[in-house]
Amino acid sequence: MNNRRSLVTGGGGFIGAHLVRQLLEQGEAVRVLELPDVPLPSSVEVVRGSVCDAGAVRDALDDVQRLYHLAGNPNLWAVDKKDFRRVNYEGTCTIFKEAAKKDLEVVVHTSTESILTGSAQINAPVYSDVQRVLKEMPGPYCRSKFLAEQVAFQAARDGLPVVIVAPTLPVGPGDRLVTPPTRMILDFLNVKTPAYYNCRFNLADVRDIARGHILAAEYGRPGERYILGHENMTLGELLQMLEEITGLSMPKLRVPYWVALSAGLVSEFTADFITHRPPKAPLTGVRLAKYPMYFNSDKAINELGFPQSSLRQALIDEVQWLINEGLVERNISLQQET
Repeated sequence: MNNRRSLVTGGGGFIGAHLVRQLLEQGEAVRVLELPDVPLPSSVEVVRGSVCDAGAVRDALDDVQRLYHLAGNPNLWAVDKKDFRRVNYEGTCTIFKEAAKKDLEVVVHTSTESILTGSAQINAPVYSDVQRVLKEMPGPYCRSKFLAEQVAFQAARDGLPVVIVAPTLPVGPGDRLVTPPTRMILDFLNVKTPAYYNCRFNLADVRDIARGHILAAEYGRPGERYILGHENMTLGELLQMLEEITGLSMPKLRVPYWVALSAGLVSEFTADFITHRPPKAPLTGVRLAKYPMYFNSDKAINELGFPQSSLRQALIDEVQWLINEGLVERNISLQQET
């Protein structure tokens, strides 16, 4: 066992839980800053609290060599829209203010691919050096993550050893909170979405993304952003892959963007003012889907050694996990990868 102690904020989340497991497997002492109701393995040190609480952050950073900042609200909708700014932006401000007082080897800040797409209708993939502005961000989630990333870049300019990673959509087992990528897959498995808008995105195995955080800490250059992604595909291509894996007949009806946008407007209005429950089609997600979310991860592959594991196997593992959790309502006989 080595003598390093790493702090993972949000270590109970989808990516965070895999990161914690991998850090433990390589012999590190791991401390997690996480909210009180989030389950964590018994083998980690735990500080219960929010990234918005400077005292909790200060305690969590004590005697830590590496910091992985993943904590945040990953959803595209919230009852209180101010929650995105409070957690994702103001929480990040607190993290970096306290981190600047410590002698850390490295800080890995988790950004998102959602803030890297712009308004231009292009089919070329987005590279890690792309620069966007706040007015391009479609919704409070993206605005909060954009501002948080700016804080990380500024901290790097001020001399803190900050490396920024921007994961694309993670797939694989263990998404306990059923974040938007998993919700999309689960809804299709359960025939909750009879039609779809054929948007374009990038997917990667969540376990590779977790590994990418560790590789960024080892080999990343301070002040640089690395996109952690793998396969660019359309939603139709994803559905075809899921159909092959599960043997289920997936929805075939495609709708134009204006129909998806209309559904998003109605869905979010209903969620905001009537049900106060997450909408089926968050408006931010619909607006993001308008633009080609294709990404190039060559920088992470070449500089960090970021792995590119089989996306099909990640989907098989995710569907099996969803079945085991009792979340899939139809009988499925999985076709394992050969």
